[in-house]
Amino acid sequence: MDTLISLHSTVAYVVLAFLVLSFVNALTGVLVSRGFGSRDFRLSLFGLIFSHIQLLLGVVVYFVSPYFSAWENGMGAVMKDATLRLFLVEHPTTNVLAIVLITMGWSLHKKATNSRKKFFRIAVFYGLGLLLLLSRIPWQQWP
Repeated sequence: MDTLISLHSTVAYVVLAFLVLSFVNALTGVLVSRGFGSRDFRLSLFGLIFSHIQLLLGVVVYFVSPYFSAWENGMGAVMKDATLRLFLVEHPTTNVLAIVLITMGWSLHKKATNSRKKFFRIAVFYGLGLLLLLSRIPWQQWP
């Protein structure tokens, strides 16, 4: 269990790094009006791939964590405890929504016909996903 949580935390650093790089790269691409090249494509793709890997790890951690047994006491008990609410409701819900936004950005960028639109869509959706992820990281317990 500890190894799985450690892996989930380690991959989170990789995800955040790729999302920040993808966002900054896309924002720069919009501002300087450069062409969307293979480097831009790969950077955004790695952000997408690692965020999905992180999601899969998170789902496994969710169901095997010691917090999960708190659901036996009912929704009311989980919602009254700030730590349980963070780990069982807020963190998973917000992060799934963030991954959905990142995936939407990836899909929409592929449909765009010019580089500016591609960069803009990556910047907006990856940026929103990144903000959501940063908002629900349990900073006090993150190594």
